Amino acid sequence: MRIDRDFWTGRRVLVTGHTGFKGAWLCLWLQSLGSELTGLSAGVPTSPSMYELANVGAQMRELSADVRAGAAVADAVRACDPEIVLHLAAQPMVRRSLREPAATYEVNVGGTINVLEAIRSHGPSVRAVVVVTSDKCYANPPGSRRRFVESDPLGGADPYSSSKACAELVCAAYRSSFFSSRAGDGAEAPRLATARAGNVIGGGDWGEDRLIGDALRAVEAREPLRVRNPAAVRPWQHVLSPLAGYLRLAERLWEDAGAAHGWNFGPSADDERDVAWVADRLSELWGGALRWQAREADEPPEAGHLALDSGAAERELGWSPACVLATALALIVEWHEAHRAGADMRAVSLAQLESLGV
Repeated sequence: MRIDRDFWTGRRVLVTGHTGFKGAWLCLWLQSLGSELTGLSAGVPTSPSMYELANVGAQMRELSADVRAGAAVADAVRACDPEIVLHLAAQPMVRRSLREPAATYEVNVGGTINVLEAIRSHGPSVRAVVVVTSDKCYANPPGSRRRFVESDPLGGADPYSSSKACAELVCAAYRSSFFSSRAGDGAEAPRLATARAGNVIGGGDWGEDRLIGDALRAVEAREPLRVRNPAAVRPWQHVLSPLAGYLRLAERLWEDAGAAHGWNFGPSADDERDVAWVADRLSELWGGALRWQAREADEPPEAGHLALDSGAAERELGWSPACVLATALALIVEWHEAHRAGADMRAVSLAQLESLGV
């Protein structure tokens, strides 16, 4: 699925969380499309980072602000006067949410409210808003193996999942209360949609307690990768797959207010694999440099199976995954081997984007 270059060229776009793994890939893509791009972030979340290695900040305007600071977010929206807002800023770690539940809600719920408030009060130019939540926003009772559709109940047994369900509810309330009309002044209201995706993988992900980041650290340290819950099944997908969905969704929102609702972006059923399968494939691709073993310590409970039905996005948006899981894993190893060899990682990343034809 190709993105409409003509639509994005010169378009004023605000990306929150632009220094994160997904945000950096998204901004690199938007730069290649010629967008007038502004990023808002409180800092770079990891070191190393995709953002720094691909020199993402060199070709965009950057504003330093934490989404928990409502006044700063409002100032940012006024300053960049965006036409499209892509809200990715988040506390994205399930296990961190168990250590820092209050901060997780402050970022994922309060931060979303601040972004929507800034658009409501100070963003007359905004026409399309995509808020990225998570596949974990759905209620997922123990033993469930069904693929979630967008109308399924929201919920969450941990603070991270719950915070993403809350963000969905916040968006629904703002959509019906404020964005269905603009205070009766006759102006067209912003069109607000949410995007649900999870277990996103790709080159440049050094996130804590994430499979790819942990694998990279294990390879560098020449130690076994310690895997929790090897039998857990997840909807793995290359980072460019959901990002293509976010961009296509924004394009559709611009044309059609009827697209203002929640959307799933996940892989085909064939790519819903357990953690052990992914670890085995990474070990093969790294030529034996990566070994793994199950963690022996007690782990917090997690859902044993998580899968998304993305039929609506496929039918109505013309979206499809950028590649299959086997290709995604090969691209990850290729990216990181290029990094170890001292390659120009901006060029490598742009080449991977081009190779997938998105």
